[in-house]
Amino acid sequence: MSFRLEPRADASFALKLMVSCGAGLAALLLVAIPVLFAGAAPFEAYGLIIQGAFGSMFALSETLTRATPLILTGLAAAVAFRAKLWNIGAEGQLYIGALAAVLIGGGLLQLPAALLIPTVMIAGFIAGGLMMVVPAILKQRFGADEVVVTLLLNFVVILLVQMLIEGPLKDPLAMGWPQSVPLLAEARLPKLLPRLRMHWGLVIGVTSALLLWVMVRKTVLGFEIQAVGENKAAARFAGIPVNATMLKVALFSGGLAGLAGVSEVAGVKGYLSADLSPGFGYSGIVVAMLAGLSPIGTVFAAIFVAAVFVGADSMSRATGISNYLADLVVALSLLCVLVGGFFLRFRIRYEAAARPAGGA
Repeated sequence: MSFRLEPRADASFALKLMVSCGAGLAALLLVAIPVLFAGAAPFEAYGLIIQGAFGSMFALSETLTRATPLILTGLAAAVAFRAKLWNIGAEGQLYIGALAAVLIGGGLLQLPAALLIPTVMIAGFIAGGLMMVVPAILKQRFGADEVVVTLLLNFVVILLVQMLIEGPLKDPLAMGWPQSVPLLAEARLPKLLPRLRMHWGLVIGVTSALLLWVMVRKTVLGFEIQAVGENKAAARFAGIPVNATMLKVALFSGGLAGLAGVSEVAGVKGYLSADLSPGFGYSGIVVAMLAGLSPIGTVFAAIFVAAVFVGADSMSRATGISNYLADLVVALSLLCVLVGGFFLRFRIRYEAAARPAGGA
């Protein structure tokens, strides 16, 4: 008996869903090993994670609040990766979007909420989009590696934010803490439920996922993105404007990450600080990969990742196990997805070994 690998023409939605779910389950099985070494029962630890993430309205609200920026940064990575544009700069784009929101909504414009909130969102989208367009242009004109450029820009933007909140944008009423002036009340995103942190950024994220799904599946631009991602040379030969398509993808990708920054600063904190994001931009890459670059799948993958982080905090308080277990679950989930991606690209064909001629 022998086997060979046969490339798949296309993987069905059911197979992609099975691989994503299997990756999460496989990661939980692997994480059970260090949980046992820590002296706890895996099923008990996982039960506490689920209870901490979904066991009450407050827990569910915290999970969805944590998932909101992950949805947007996940969508940012998903749309870029579909076109083989490797955006590793969602973290910096998130911060530049939040900075634009503070500059516009911190008192520069005096408008009613119905006008100021959309203005702040548009400003964050444009700021994040332009930050991604620059690496795309550098790649087209000079062959610069967008992975390196976007990654390094993350540190540039974060240092810029730190400089501004310690200087021109520092809130004089913050008792010396390094944070920006607060957003006007008219620039804040309303809460979805009273006394809970869940806000309208969640609606923006889910709506963005639906719109992106429509764009990818039902529009000419979506077809062009898919064609460019599959084969740039063939797409160019077919008359698709490859460079223009890549710039549009860059604008959408960076803009969605910028919206994540607007969501956090206008929906949760109300001001800009250097610790606005605990790594939402990088986690968005994991979310996109777990979702198989599917816009709708990104919503569910973001909720899964958020639930792991929120639930791990609750589990840690109850059992004494470090909440770094959440990072382990997410990292192993990504590795399992990458392994599962191999089976999405290839199928295994078993063949009976040929019997030698004249054999008994």
